This record gives sequence, structure tokens and C-alpha cells, in this order.
Amino acid sequence: MTCREVAEFLQDYVAGELPPPLLEDFDRHLEACRNCREFLAQYRATIAASTAAWTDETIDPPDELVTAILQALQRQSST
Repeated sequence: MTCREVAEFLQDYVAGELPPPLLEDFDRHLEACRNCREFLAQYRATIAASTAAWTDETIDPPDELVTAILQALQRQSST
């Protein structure tokens, strides 16, 4: 398996959906390729960060920001 193939199958690998023969090739490549192991770690970190971003409570913007935006929109529409 090549690094390009690892990138191609990464989503299925992380989801646990690679068929056994392909999984064996994938794991063998990961054992030998430090760059792909790092790529996998970054991919997993990105998934974790994305998941956390969508599960955190929504933070309301400060009232001053909302007011400033509304005032800017009013000024823009009156020109």
C-alpha cells in the first residue's frame, strides 16, 4: 500500500469499515511509515476537534457586537 492509498482509505479505516485484507495492508503500511502515522493522528485530532466544536454549548455573541453589526447594516442600507 502507498501513502496515497492510505489517504484514500483513511476515512474507512477510522470508521472501522476496511475489509480485512485491505486492513492488513493498511496496518502494515502504518507500521512502516511514520508520515502516515502522523497523518492519521492529525486526522483523528481533527475529527475530535470538529466533534467538540459541534457539541459545545452555543455561545451568544456580546450585545455590543450585535448592536455594532446592526448599526453598520443600517448605515450600509441607507447609502
